[in-house]
Amino acid sequence: MIREKTRIGNHVAIGTATVIEGNTIIGDEVSLQSMVYIPTDTVIGNHVFIGPNAVLTNDRYPPTRIGGLQGPHIKDGAAIGANATLLPGVCIGEGALVAAGAIVTRDVPAYMLAIGAPAKITALPSKMIGELPKK
Repeated sequence: MIREKTRIGNHVAIGTATVIEGNTIIGDEVSLQSMVYIPTDTVIGNHVFIGPNAVLTNDRYPPTRIGGLQGPHIKDGAAIGANATLLPGVCIGEGALVAAGAIVTRDVPAYMLAIGAPAKITALPSKMIGELPKK
């Protein structure tokens, strides 16, 4: 399902049962696997991969909406693993990787790895740095 006021770039793959709420921006060459949930006010850059069952959130204190709604911002070349959860307002830096099953509670700097629940930030394995998508 793709809701109103959503802008989707070129060459974007959207998997089965994925939900994209309104007022969302998705860049070019993005792959959203099956059953991904993207809330309103989310920004996804170019060359991003989001694995199956990943859940992005935008309401820190549901259903009160204390603090307002703020979706995550995923920058160019980032990848989100299967079953990962991103809390409201977090920024996933350029080329960063969120491991499968991670719960991201704070920003992930560019070219770093978020792993665990809650996610800890660590360096990307050196083998992966050369394998990141090219712009």
